[in-house]
Amino acid sequence: MQTTDGRILFGGDYNPEQWPEETWHEDVRLMKDAGVNSVTLGVFSWSKLEPHPGAREFGWLDTVMDLMEANGVGVVLATPTSSPPPWMGRLHPDTLPRDEDGRTEWWGGRQHFSHSSATYRRYAAAITEDLATRYADHPALTMWHINNEYSTHDYGDEAAAAFRRWLRTRYGTLDALNTAWGTAFWSQGYDSWDGILPPRRAHYLKNPAQVLDFRRFTSDMLLECYRAERDIVRRHTPHLPVTTNFMPLWSGQDGWRWAAEEDVVSVDLYPDPRDPLGAQYGALVQDLTRSQARGPWMLMEQAAGPVNWRGVNQPKPPGLNRLWSLQAVAHGADAVCYFQWRQSRQGAEKFHSGMVGHAGEQGRTFQEVKRTGAELRRIGAEVTGTHGTRDITILHDWHSWWACDQDGRPSAHIEYPEVLRAWHRALWEARLATDFAHPEHDLTAYRLVVVPQLYLLTDAAIDNLLAYVAGGGTLVCGFLTGVADEDDRIRPGGMDPRLRELFGIRTLHEWWPLDAGESVACAGGLRGTLWSEEIEAAGTADETVPYQGGDLDGLPAVLRRGRAWYVSTLPEPEALRALLTRIAAGAGARPVLDGLPVGVEAVRRGELLFLLNHGREPVTVDVPGTHRDLLTGAPVTGRTTLGRYGAAVLKP
Repeated sequence: MQTTDGRILFGGDYNPEQWPEETWHEDVRLMKDAGVNSVTLGVFSWSKLEPHPGAREFGWLDTVMDLMEANGVGVVLATPTSSPPPWMGRLHPDTLPRDEDGRTEWWGGRQHFSHSSATYRRYAAAITEDLATRYADHPALTMWHINNEYSTHDYGDEAAAAFRRWLRTRYGTLDALNTAWGTAFWSQGYDSWDGILPPRRAHYLKNPAQVLDFRRFTSDMLLECYRAERDIVRRHTPHLPVTTNFMPLWSGQDGWRWAAEEDVVSVDLYPDPRDPLGAQYGALVQDLTRSQARGPWMLMEQAAGPVNWRGVNQPKPPGLNRLWSLQAVAHGADAVCYFQWRQSRQGAEKFHSGMVGHAGEQGRTFQEVKRTGAELRRIGAEVTGTHGTRDITILHDWHSWWACDQDGRPSAHIEYPEVLRAWHRALWEARLATDFAHPEHDLTAYRLVVVPQLYLLTDAAIDNLLAYVAGGGTLVCGFLTGVADEDDRIRPGGMDPRLRELFGIRTLHEWWPLDAGESVACAGGLRGTLWSEEIEAAGTADETVPYQGGDLDGLPAVLRRGRAWYVSTLPEPEALRALLTRIAAGAGARPVLDGLPVGVEAVRRGELLFLLNHGREPVTVDVPGTHRDLLTGAPVTGRTTLGRYGAAVLKP
C-alpha cells in the first residue's frame, strides 16, 4: 500500500454507534489533537444498519461520514458481516455454524455465521451492495474493509454439502479421493460422495488427510465470502483498495493465497507487554505480513494499552506503545491503527484499551497516542512507499502447518508456531533481517534460505529447494522437514530421498522426540531440545556435529553437504543463534549494524535506519557516519543515546 500524499495512516476502529451524537463532536476534536487521519467505520454495525430484515438505517452513518469528511479524516468503510444481527439466527437457523459435536454456535457474541450458508451469503451481499451504492462517491471514503478477522469453522449439514462439492472439484473421482486419503486404512473407503462428512467427533483418531482437506476447504469457503463482498465494492469503486484484516499467525487461513486477493494486506498485532520477547514476536508478524504484501502493509489493529482476553491483562508501560508503533513502520507498515478509538463502557471488550481510554484526554494513554501521531507525521513523507531488501528468507506454509498439527504424531510437544518463532528469534537476536516466503516462491534473490520446519512439501517445493542450492544458494533446514507429500503421505525413507541426498543423509532410521524439559548434548557445547533423530550420514556429508551420550551417541545432530545444512534437533536459543550466525556469514549475509547493545534492534527501510531500544535502560549506539534524527531533528554523528524504550529514525 502507499498513501498518495506521503502520510502514514494513523487512527483506529471507530464505533460511534456506541455513543450519543454529542460525543461524536468531542471525538473529532480529539482526533485532530492526536493527528488521526483515518478511521475504520461500521465493523460491528449490522444490527444498527439493518435492525430487522430488509430495513436500512443509514442516517447515523451519513452523519458520521460527513463529520469525518468535514474534519479531514478518511474513512475505511467496513462491511459489517462478521457479526450478523440476532434476528438472522432466530429467523434463519441455517446461518448459524455448528462445531464438530453438532452444537450450534448461537448469537450473542460475534463471528456466528456459517461460511457455507446460502442465506447468510445472500444477506451479506445485500447489505454490502447497499453500502457500496450509498457511499461509493462519498469524499471521505478511502478504502474498504471486508468483514473482520475471518475465523469461522462449521461442521453442519450445509457445510458438509459444500465440502463434498469442494472435494469433487479437487479430486474428480471417488477413487482419487480414496487414494489421497488412504482410506484402505481402518476400512474407511467411500463408495458414495454422500457418505463423506466433515471430520466430526469420532471414537478415536480421525483420518489426518480428511482433516487436512477440511482445513483447506474452510480457508477456501471463507475466501469465497471475502471475494463475494470484495467484488461488489470493487464494481462500485474500482479506484479504491480493499482489505480484510488477518489475525497474526492464525491457522485458519492460507495467508499466502488470501494476500494475493487483497489490494492492501493488513494484520492485527497484540504482543504481550509482559513477554520479554514481545518485540521479537512483533517483528516476526511484521516480517511475515510485509512478505505477504510484497511491500508496505497496514497495521489494522493494536492495543494502546491492555487487552482483555489474557488471563492477566497488564497495560503497556510508558513508551512501549510508541516503540512498537515505530517498529511496525520500520518493518514496512504504512498505516498504524488501533482497536479502538474510544474505549467502550459496555460489552465484552469494555476492559480492552482504546486510544481514548476511560481516563479521557488527560490519561497517559491518550497523551502517548498524541506523541506517536506527531512523530508519524514527521517521518511520513520520508518513509511511505519505501521498502528494503533482505539477504535471508524464512520459508513458511500453512498447508504444512495444518498437516503437522494432527493427533497421533510422534510428539505432542511439537507446536509449529513455537518452532518457527524459535528460529526467527535466533536470526532477530543476531540482527539478521529476514523476509518470509512460500516454499514454491522464487528464492534466487536470497543468499540464505531458512526452513525451521516444513513437514509437508510438494514436489514443486522440493524441486525449488534443489534448484536454489544448485544455483549457489545456502539452505538450512530444521527437523521434521520433507516428511510428507501434499496428501500427508509419508515419503519413502521418512524424508524425501532428494532431500536426504542434498543433506548427505544415507538413512533416517528413527525419530527420537524428547520430553518437555529434556535435552540432548551435542559436540561443541550445543544442546538440543524437543526432538532428535537417528541419522546415518552418507559419505558425501562434508561436516557433522554429533550427538554426545545416550542412544544417539556419535550420530550426526547437524549435517552439511556443500551449501545445504540439516539440523535434526532444536538447539537451545544461544546455540541456534550461533549456528545461524555462522551459516549466514558463510552465505555473505551480514547484520544490519554490528556491535549493537543487548535489546537494540536496527532496521533499514529505504535509506532510513531505525534504532529501537527494547530494553528498560538507556543505551548508547555507535552509528558510523553522520545522520539526522527525523524524530527530533537533531544531528547524529558517530553515536546516539536511546532512552528506555527509546527510538531514533536516522537519515544520512
